[in-house]
Amino acid sequence: MKQDATRSAAYTVDCEDYVHVVEFNPYDSGDSGNLIAYGGNNYVVIGTCTFQEEEANIDGIQYKTLRTFHHGVRVDGIAWSPETRLDSLPAVIKFCTSAADMKIRLFISDLQDKNEYKILDGHSDFINDLVFDPKEGQEIASVSDDHTCRIWNLEGVQTAHFILRSPGMSVCWHPEESYKLMVAEKNGTIRFYDLLAQQAILSLEAEQMPLMSAHWCLKNTFKVGAVAGNDWLIWDITRSSYPQDKRPVHMDRACLFKWSSINENLFATTGYPGKMASQLQIHHLGHPQPVLTGSVAVGSGLSWHRTLPLCAVGGDHKLLFWVTEV
Repeated sequence: MKQDATRSAAYTVDCEDYVHVVEFNPYDSGDSGNLIAYGGNNYVVIGTCTFQEEEANIDGIQYKTLRTFHHGVRVDGIAWSPETRLDSLPAVIKFCTSAADMKIRLFISDLQDKNEYKILDGHSDFINDLVFDPKEGQEIASVSDDHTCRIWNLEGVQTAHFILRSPGMSVCWHPEESYKLMVAEKNGTIRFYDLLAQQAILSLEAEQMPLMSAHWCLKNTFKVGAVAGNDWLIWDITRSSYPQDKRPVHMDRACLFKWSSINENLFATTGYPGKMASQLQIHHLGHPQPVLTGSVAVGSGLSWHRTLPLCAVGGDHKLLFWVTEV
């Protein structure tokens, strides 16, 4: 992997509004294209994109909007359901959003006549992250500035509720053992919960604040990564409750951390839009420096492609995509 200077996005897609959040579907939807969702000030767009890295007859990126959902309020977060299928008849599009009005909306569409949504109401402050249970897709976990993590069923009923000691910033479900949940708090503590016993079973400490984002590595669930202050931090949960490795990355505070879905040593971080520009950095644990630095005027959201070393970030009337070599 060669060291790259700051570079602009490999591909861009024009959007009608500022993009606050972008999420590739992390599950196989049965279709050759990759489902992607992005949210703006009052809508969610579902589209498919295929890249030249996947299909030789495509030049760059081929993008198509499937459906735009009116949302009525700023979209802060998007989570895909594993039940989403494009190869069924009719198609099933299922995802949920968190919004500026502190509510969760669960959307279900067949991309034809059926377009429904249900409101899950219970948080009393901003929702910082939400995720579907990856095995069955029958539950949603959310964390909020109201110092709670809540588990909901698809009817909108809360099935569990954990009190946190500070705002909940990130929540991740174990990919195989769906009774295990990871919750990261702003005060630097990351806890793992057993949902059957409804209690914490393990905790990690960043020893610095504010912890803004954390992610469980799905290729190796002994690894957890986070950003706190200006640094990224990596834990091996079999070895210590303190980070194995940490490095300063973003001068103006780090914002998001996401592991690649295809390589347990590859991850991306973003900084806050500062006086200059917001930075995306892609890191490899075998390299002392970032392997790619991307610059975007104002960036928000961060998502990895399911099968390629490719990242998406939202921007001003744009989706931006960066590709790295593994």
